[in-house]
Amino acid sequence: MATIKTKYLGNLRTEIEHVQSGQKIITDAPLDNHGKGEFISPTDIFTAAYTSCVFTIMGIAAGTHGFSVDGMSAETTKVMAENPRRVAKIQVSIKMPPNNYSEKERRIIEAVPRQCPVANSLQADIEKEVTFVW
Repeated sequence: MATIKTKYLGNLRTEIEHVQSGQKIITDAPLDNHGKGEFISPTDIFTAAYTSCVFTIMGIAAGTHGFSVDGMSAETTKVMAENPRRVAKIQVSIKMPPNNYSEKERRIIEAVPRQCPVANSLQADIEKEVTFVW
């Protein structure tokens, strides 16, 4: 169980604190929703959490099967919808580090985006598009 404290700072800005570590994140409403866009938005964190979760589970799977995914990186894009305003699509392009992955290792890696806890917590109508750059 994790506890998060959130404080409203005014002007559509919040401070989020992860109690266990003391780490803090400031959020701001995006420009297209009355904000200043000076900090990451809550929906940006939401989509970034998906990619971070995928990476974490990929790291666990790789370690379990005796290979490494160290050095991978990704670009995550969120697509918003209206009425109601929501995240409609998460697009992730994962760049894998240079490694001679076997066919089995590639299958393990490519299966992970459907298995991470964040993916399993998302509404079914949120489209998740993940591509790998080998």
